[in-house]
Amino acid sequence: MTAHPVVSALQEPARRTRRAITAAGGLLRLEIRRSVMVWMLPLVAALFWLITYRPNMAYPPLWNVRAMAMQTTALAVFAPTVVGAGAWLGWRERRHGMADLVIGTARPRWTRQFATWAAITCWAIVGYLGCVSVLYGVTAWQGAWGGPLWWPAVVGVASMPAFAALGFVAGVLRPSRFTAPLVAIGVFLALQISLQFIHGDNSYWQISPLVAGPWEIGPDPGVATFYRYLPDLPIAQVLFLAGLTGALLGALGLPADAAGRRLRRCAAAITAAGLVTAATAVALAGTGRLDAHGMIAIPILHNAGNDRPVRYTPVCSHTPIPVCLHPAYTVYLPAVTEALEPVLTEVAGLPGAPVRISQTAARYEQGPDNRVSISRAGPPTSGTPPVFHLLLPHQTTADELAVELRMDARHSIVNSVVGGGRNPSPAQQAVTEAILGTSTLAAGSPPAAAAQRLGALSAAARHVWLMEHVAALRAGQLTLEQLS
Repeated sequence: MTAHPVVSALQEPARRTRRAITAAGGLLRLEIRRSVMVWMLPLVAALFWLITYRPNMAYPPLWNVRAMAMQTTALAVFAPTVVGAGAWLGWRERRHGMADLVIGTARPRWTRQFATWAAITCWAIVGYLGCVSVLYGVTAWQGAWGGPLWWPAVVGVASMPAFAALGFVAGVLRPSRFTAPLVAIGVFLALQISLQFIHGDNSYWQISPLVAGPWEIGPDPGVATFYRYLPDLPIAQVLFLAGLTGALLGALGLPADAAGRRLRRCAAAITAAGLVTAATAVALAGTGRLDAHGMIAIPILHNAGNDRPVRYTPVCSHTPIPVCLHPAYTVYLPAVTEALEPVLTEVAGLPGAPVRISQTAARYEQGPDNRVSISRAGPPTSGTPPVFHLLLPHQTTADELAVELRMDARHSIVNSVVGGGRNPSPAQQAVTEAILGTSTLAAGSPPAAAAQRLGALSAAARHVWLMEHVAALRAGQLTLEQLS
């Protein structure tokens, strides 16, 4: 007979918990329905299309370029919008003269504020994921090699709660109709200005969610192509954003009239934990280093397994000497082939000529004055028979790439055949000039005259001559007078 009261007493805490969860869910649903953020989504979508989607579609369908560029520009779109909406709702009770009316309600003020913030965050995340899904979907439909980079999207999602909390706290602390626009503009300017303080690879300012990689490099197709995208910096950024969100929301629960003593203690703990987490993330960002593959590596967060190259099957042209590129660069293959084919036809079959042109990864190195040097990872030619390792220029359009290849890569390929390196003989200079069809030698000089004589021959006759004399030419034993 006495068991029933005992069971009821034991079940009562669970019932109170369920009722609290149900009430909180109902309050959140109510806030979601009336949140002003939902009316901002069309504006956000339009700005995303103008500032992020259209410029990204001008890039080739490369996951690394589009995802990293998206992180920077998309957050520049969402930050002022979400912050402004948060600030506007932060002073809603004061704006409608409800501050005194809601004091006597059953729910603490901190709980009501948390529900309002959560509604803003939910709509912001929905809008952000919708925009990212469109961009990623189009990129996949265009045949981008590999899979999408998820870490830039994760940083964007983690930014929405922080932006909403920042705006909401500003609206609560400074209730005014001018707070929303001023805070929105201020956050946008602060994010953009903070990028100007990034100097080198160990800058604490890299913690900004707008930074997707080494800021000095920009959208480089070579980053996260031959090697995996490093999650080191994104992890630090997510930790910073989570800590910032916790600190801001916890600060709302600290005033005496925000909640009861127990909730205020919880708010203080959340605030302290958030501050420690954010400070730790900033410190981690300051230990970052530019690795040889063009990404920021943070020693404590780094996984050595990500340093292994990504396996792939190259795509090759049908030129006399095949040109083989990483499959992510398939869109570039016609432009590369067209730029190199005249030279490849000239040197194909010559002793010492490469049997294949193979794209190689770049090597990145942090230099002085905030500069990054990008060079070929390894020698230009290796193996028997020889393979020429082609480093594609740091360009993002096919036309720019073709121009750079005509200026540099063709000269390197010819130089690997005729020899001479950085100090070619006059005969080697003349032959290189004749094959390339350029006129960089001083007009009227003996090398220029010899190059003109050799260039006047037909392609077939010049090829026969090269077959007979290229060995002596490579050895530096040929004089200008021996050039036909």
